[in-house]
Amino acid sequence: MKTILVTGGGGFIGSNLVSQLLLRGTHDIVVCDNFGVGDKWRNLGKHFVSEFVAPEALFDWLAVNHSRLEMIYHLGSISSTTESAVDNILENNFTLSLKLWRWCAQHQVRMVYASAAATYGAGLYGFDDNADLVYLNKLRPLNAYGWSKHMFDVHVATMESRKEEVPPQCVGLKFFNTYGPNEYHKGEQQSVISKIAPHAIQGGTVNLFRSYNPDYPDGAQRRDVIYVKDVVRVLLWLLDTPSVKGLFNLGTGSGVTFNDMARAIFAATGREVRIRYIDMPETLVHKYQYITEAKMDKLRAAGYSQPFTSLEAGVADYVQNYLLRDDPYL
Repeated sequence: MKTILVTGGGGFIGSNLVSQLLLRGTHDIVVCDNFGVGDKWRNLGKHFVSEFVAPEALFDWLAVNHSRLEMIYHLGSISSTTESAVDNILENNFTLSLKLWRWCAQHQVRMVYASAAATYGAGLYGFDDNADLVYLNKLRPLNAYGWSKHMFDVHVATMESRKEEVPPQCVGLKFFNTYGPNEYHKGEQQSVISKIAPHAIQGGTVNLFRSYNPDYPDGAQRRDVIYVKDVVRVLLWLLDTPSVKGLFNLGTGSGVTFNDMARAIFAATGREVRIRYIDMPETLVHKYQYITEAKMDKLRAAGYSQPFTSLEAGVADYVQNYLLRDDPYL
């Protein structure tokens, strides 16, 4: 049986992917991740993978197991948009990704990696998943996380343009705002939906940031939010469709307001809508994205045809089947 390696397989998107790969039963599933001292391990507490590999032992493991490896889902990274240790971000998000990409090219192993909507910065040049170097070089991410992801996108595009040896399938996915079960270990980096849901569940008031942009009323800032189960469907489709290559957005293609998110949560709990607008931290005021909205034409043109879950349906499933239960894990 062939093997699939998931870096970051104990994390949010990674653990959701692992659970579905295991249900298929077509591959041995190996997870590369750090679990620390908290409850992150519970993301995989119900799922039995073949092996766990520590990140520092990854290339030793690859040297021994390369002949049976079919695909690497490279989802592991430092994903905090407020992380200040830039050297650590570069080492994890760019340098490690580069080493892994080169290894996949050398050994002709397929690779799907996580990019991010943060690469678009304030969206001055739109949200176009164009891998053309002229376009990519215009983008200006607003934080080190987005910059590190953007640098790797540029590297991959550069190697493609030079006709260098590349992995047989290389796909980068610019994840937009993903929400759903198993994101609880992320702390402040959880989705807005996950962070405000407990207040609605407990019958309290949901706090949303006040707007500092006259084009957006309070709570009308927009995000393209996508349910993690939709993300996993795309990841599985890429496994089944090795001919698909390139850089793609992964959102729904339709932004929703923070007010919409809050109302969907209150609807899922059956409680009265209670929203209060609060000041934004000064450190965010000049780095804040007022809208994200993925252009999804490219993924659709590549053949992905499944519909994306609506905000209301996704939030209802998340709240009622996970957050309201004693055991909220997938």
